[in-house]
Amino acid sequence: MKKVKITVMRISRYDDLIAEYENPIPHPCDMREGMVFIADGWRKPDDFCESAWTSISSFVMTLACGGSGIYDGWMKNPRSAMISCNDGFRPVSFLLEALDEEASVQE
Repeated sequence: MKKVKITVMRISRYDDLIAEYENPIPHPCDMREGMVFIADGWRKPDDFCESAWTSISSFVMTLACGGSGIYDGWMKNPRSAMISCNDGFRPVSFLLEALDEEASVQE
């Protein structure tokens, strides 16, 4: 099993949807563009958003276990994936990349 690099590539924000539908919340997201996390195999990185992990973890697991060509090969690098979290108000796009480094956890 391999480690997987997770890079925050883009954060979108839909102020019109937030104004119309979202209850005010003081602290919705800690992600910032350029942040990098390393998943140790299937383990969620420390300080990684739980909701975002729910959205991307199956793809991380696929890459950690040697999978490639996710979604019929739409990525130039077959050992990667571009996946977004499920926040409809401020979605975050993550680049997932399988590393050559072995994870400390095994299947």
